[in-house]
Parts: sequence; C-alpha cells; structure tokens
Amino acid sequence: MLLSELAEKELIQIKDGVRCGLLSETECLLNAKTGQIYGFELVNKGVKLPFKQKEPKAQSFIPWTEISLIGEDRILFNKTQPLTSGYTK
Repeated sequence: MLLSELAEKELIQIKDGVRCGLLSETECLLNAKTGQIYGFELVNKGVKLPFKQKEPKAQSFIPWTEISLIGEDRILFNKTQPLTSGYTK
C-alpha cells in the first residue's frame, strides 16, 4: 500500500474512540535510506487569537507498532507517546 493511499484515512484511538484527524495532517517519520516508517507525529492545531501567545503543547507520536488495523476509511491505533527529539527505534 502506498503512503498516498493512506493519506485520507482517519486516525482513531481504540481505547477512547478519539478521532485524531486525518493521516494527511500528520508528519511521517521514516528512515530515508530503508523506507521504514517509524510512526506519525500529530501536529497540534492551535487557535490563532490576536494578541494571544500560544501555549506550548506537548507533541504526540503514534509509533508504527501501535497501529492495530488499517481499514478502508480508518486507521485504528492503541496509544500515543510523547514525541522526543531525535526519535530512534
């Protein structure tokens, strides 16, 4: 399956049924040499208000190993992890 085919699928956490957006709204973290996907970084969409500073939010990460099912319309995953800089397996 191509990554472009996955792009419009919804990301849903199994435990809570929380919708985390579409896969196209995430950043794919992969090894450029081997093509191995490490996972997907969820991009926090902040609300832009005039004269208001954004509060830094913790980025979250869906490891490839936590993905349980890739269906026709949805991708089900178990849990997210906090994103640490320089992710390595």
